[in-house]
Amino acid sequence: MGRKVSIDGLADAVIQEMEEYNKLAADTMKKAVDRAGKTVRDQIKGSAPVRTGKYAKSWTARKTKESSTALQVTVYSPSRYMLAHLLEHGHAKRNGGRVRAIPHIAPAEANGEEQLTQEIIRGLQNG
Repeated sequence: MGRKVSIDGLADAVIQEMEEYNKLAADTMKKAVDRAGKTVRDQIKGSAPVRTGKYAKSWTARKTKESSTALQVTVYSPSRYMLAHLLEHGHAKRNGGRVRAIPHIAPAEANGEEQLTQEIIRGLQNG
């Protein structure tokens, strides 16, 4: 970390160090986002209502956008997406009354956000 640099090479040395930090930060962020997405998926699968088990098994995490400095992960149910809102928030019955809500997506999302924040902070402090 401690290296000697002449005044003429100071700007180049600072730019080089900033590029290395940028790469470290991007790698740390991408790994944290990937792990958080998988955690959210697993928590939704674990806490989803089970009738036949197909709804819980259908949840997946996919990288939807990736660049050299960013990563976007989407957690979704490709085959049972129409049930997610009804189960999460409850719904009206045909002949009156309501079906109770079974919150399973929002808690997993909150845990994923917390995990993502903690992993990014830990990775940047230790890296």
